Amino acid sequence: MDFSWSDEEQQLYERTLAFFSHLKVVTDKPLVSRTSDVWRAMGEFGVLGVAVDASHGGLGLTPLQTVHMTEAIGLGINNFGLAFAALAHAFACVEPIAKFCTPEIRETWLPRLLSGDAVGANAITEAEAGSDAFALHTEAVRDGSDYVISGVKSYVSNGPASDILLVYASTNKNAGLLGVSAFVIPTNMKGVTLGKPFDGMGLDCAPIGPVYFDACRIPGSSLLGHEGSGAQIFRHSMQWERTGLFGAYVGLAQRMLERSIVYAKERIQGDVAIGKHQAISHRIANMQTRIESARCLLYRAAWSITHEDRNRSEMLVSSAKLHVSEMAVSTAMDAIAIHGGMGCMRDVGIECALRDSIPSTIFSGTSDIQRNAIAAHLGL
Repeated sequence: MDFSWSDEEQQLYERTLAFFSHLKVVTDKPLVSRTSDVWRAMGEFGVLGVAVDASHGGLGLTPLQTVHMTEAIGLGINNFGLAFAALAHAFACVEPIAKFCTPEIRETWLPRLLSGDAVGANAITEAEAGSDAFALHTEAVRDGSDYVISGVKSYVSNGPASDILLVYASTNKNAGLLGVSAFVIPTNMKGVTLGKPFDGMGLDCAPIGPVYFDACRIPGSSLLGHEGSGAQIFRHSMQWERTGLFGAYVGLAQRMLERSIVYAKERIQGDVAIGKHQAISHRIANMQTRIESARCLLYRAAWSITHEDRNRSEMLVSSAKLHVSEMAVSTAMDAIAIHGGMGCMRDVGIECALRDSIPSTIFSGTSDIQRNAIAAHLGL
């Protein structure tokens, strides 16, 4: 394993960092929308199709290259919710559509999703299912050449602003995982209702809400892969999301570290900079150690996706997702402690890192679900 970067890879990192550091984010306007200049700018840069094969118009990066790029996004952007929305769009919706959909759907929707002319969302979570992601009540019933879908999805990232949904529904209640199928559904279809965004913790500007399906009739061509392949498709997309999206959290933590170092050098107490006190310097040393260990584990997990067998890779990805998410929370807490009262002020921009990080221990599979997966891979 060699995690050094080629000149081209390093240039992409630096261009990404510069782009997101200078991105004009006006928070009094919807940022996740096909009419948003910011959303379209991200599409033009390539972020919305970072994981899509180059033959389909995406950047065609490997998982490891993707993590390197998304780390730059997290380091540079001043509104992490926007990064979350863009990467959820790219990994949980666009990439699986590009890989598994019919040529007809690919030609119709992929250019729009890549350019920012459409917003995509992944709809799997249901209020009753919780961490048992495949205990779905939403059903897709075959009716001739069509499917009729009914049910409710909750906590759909980008859902309230979406133009197209990747929806997971049960096509055979008696088949367990093998009875889950995936469908591509435009949100302007009759029988689809987008709920209002939830007022939740952190991830400001990332619209998250319910989606309702009331006897929504869709053509059979909307099915991705074949009936029963939904679990396989979802696991594929989660490999991308649990690495690529969490690269941005490494970048966010790095930004908190860098800001804390600057503050520790500038803040004077008792005639010396607070960084001279071990209570502060040791906290910063711990932040650095946690971030670097999380970065190395994430790189290792991303590398494994293309170089090791699926079981080994899935365990490493779960380990990385668990460690990075909990590292991000701890790092944000340390940054607040170092900044003291200022760290709790919204206009300073430190406390938002904690609000943005706590949800990372829940979405894409909770920390305990990742521990369960790791233990299962170890034969427990």
